[in-house]
Amino acid sequence: MSVLSHLTPQPMFDFFEQMCAIPHGSGNTKAISDWCVEFAKARNLRWRQDEHNNVVIWKDGTPGYENAPAVILQGHLDMVCAKDEQCKKDMAVEGLDLFIDGDLIGARGTSLGGDDGIAVAMALAILDSKDIPHPPLEAVFTIDEEVGLVGADKFDAFDLNGRYFLNIDSEVEGILTVSCAGGSRNTVTLPLVREFFAGEVMRLSVSGLLGGHSGQEIDKGRANAITLLGRALRRVQMASDLRLIGVEGGEKANVIPRVAYADLVVSDVAAAKAALDVLAEEVRNEFRLTDPDILLALDEARFDELPMDAASTDRAICLLYCAPNGVVAMSADIPGLVQTSLNLGTCTTSGETVTADFSVRSSLQSERDLVKDRIHCFAAGIGASALATNEYPAWEYRADSPLRNLMIDVYREQYGKEPEVAALHAGLECGIFSGKIDDLDCVSYGPDLLDIHTAKERMSISSTQRVYDYTLEVLKRLR
Repeated sequence: MSVLSHLTPQPMFDFFEQMCAIPHGSGNTKAISDWCVEFAKARNLRWRQDEHNNVVIWKDGTPGYENAPAVILQGHLDMVCAKDEQCKKDMAVEGLDLFIDGDLIGARGTSLGGDDGIAVAMALAILDSKDIPHPPLEAVFTIDEEVGLVGADKFDAFDLNGRYFLNIDSEVEGILTVSCAGGSRNTVTLPLVREFFAGEVMRLSVSGLLGGHSGQEIDKGRANAITLLGRALRRVQMASDLRLIGVEGGEKANVIPRVAYADLVVSDVAAAKAALDVLAEEVRNEFRLTDPDILLALDEARFDELPMDAASTDRAICLLYCAPNGVVAMSADIPGLVQTSLNLGTCTTSGETVTADFSVRSSLQSERDLVKDRIHCFAAGIGASALATNEYPAWEYRADSPLRNLMIDVYREQYGKEPEVAALHAGLECGIFSGKIDDLDCVSYGPDLLDIHTAKERMSISSTQRVYDYTLEVLKRLR
């Protein structure tokens, strides 16, 4: 029995409910992609499905809009599959169990997939309509956005004519995103030489940090556990001769690390602990507001592997202590926006190498490449190699954006207030498409979604209705 059938606009909520019945987690999008193709076939709309399961559906402009510039409606087909501990549902093969709680739509025990199913549902409702005025439409539905913008990256835009691009993939109504960072992952690999060294085996640990997403919290002044570990190792090294055995820290390249530790052999434990105690007081004072629970410790440990030699130890400590990290530049166009940053996100030791991963972000392509080159130059200076992967372009801010200006005007008229025009220091599919289509004018927006990517995810009904009406009015004026 339909849960959303009484909601309006009925076609939009109906398509969303149909999507929720089809498993479509990242990496499992073939069925939902085929469903979009069947939608197009049933309405005699031109379509293309590529080998990756990205889908494009075309629809001619309505009377009076036949010669208007084409508009691209874009969203992604995949969702993050999350569920609570009690939920037994297999989200790879079972659909969602929707419910309504006041103004909110949710799914029992699981994430909802409003990010970004609602974009697909809105686009399908517009494509399905007979009475909505609109320019020629090119609806682009990509796969696996949630695991690295994969579908957009692999998408071939050769047959797209649109230069206005509506990306319905924001989670806060009233925010028009007009720029996002490009980025790359840079892996530094340092070779090691090991030899015997007499001393006490100890573990130096850094913990209690707040961490956070490097695209959203890099400007909050929070400590980085790996760079702080490098600082601690350097301070201990100045007090006592030591040799590293290995270093470990962080979870992902794009997450500010909360915990890191180093196993080492120390010749003078008392001197090492005294030096670390002094540093601990210093950093507790420095980070008293951002990381009040910071903890540095030097404890006895057991380890059978040979330590690094003196030269390898020096190079490894230099990697952690001296590598660039944090905010590089703030935007001159958008106050408060981090323009360029990098995050030393992970560090691991395996056999004869230490590996460190850096996430670089910038809303300027030239600065992204500048920071990447600095990492590679630094790596070469300490005898390490560096490799850049997962590169994606920036969506640079356009000083002259007819689409942004129109959407601000429509928002002001519909809502009776000004929208927030913002930029994001993280990657969006708009950045990928801006790199594929010349002179693309993009805006990203969407309805209120709460607790996305969790089993508590909810979508506001009233906000979704307003954003749909807003989209229709924008399309009506693009002629």
